[in-house]
Amino acid sequence: VQLVESGGGLVQPVGSLILSCAASGFTFSSATMSWYRQAPWKERDLVSTITNTWGNTNYADSVKGRFTISRDNAKNTVYLQMNSLKPEDTAVYYCKADLYVSRERRVHVYWGQGTHVTVSS
Repeated sequence: VQLVESGGGLVQPVGSLILSCAASGFTFSSATMSWYRQAPWKERDLVSTITNTWGNTNYADSVKGRFTISRDNAKNTVYLQMNSLKPEDTAVYYCKADLYVSRERRVHVYWGQGTHVTVSS
């Protein structure tokens, strides 16, 4: 199983970035996908989630209206479009997959290695 994030970098305030997370080694379309972020000296927080079947989404209050999560099951990829970026969005962004395996009656959780996003002028 592999989750590989990309698209991070340095961006000026009010700029935009698109993060991608390419998945392999599991049935991507069956997994609920999420983006988390961890700022220096802080805990890892949930940013956004998109469900498997219906593609329902939810967002942290701090990013509502600015970030958009989406997925392309044909490409096994989940995206995070980030607009109107603020310095406080600076963090390492992680991709997470939650995959329920019915025969085991448990959820398998997979994490990517993260991609750095720095918002600074």
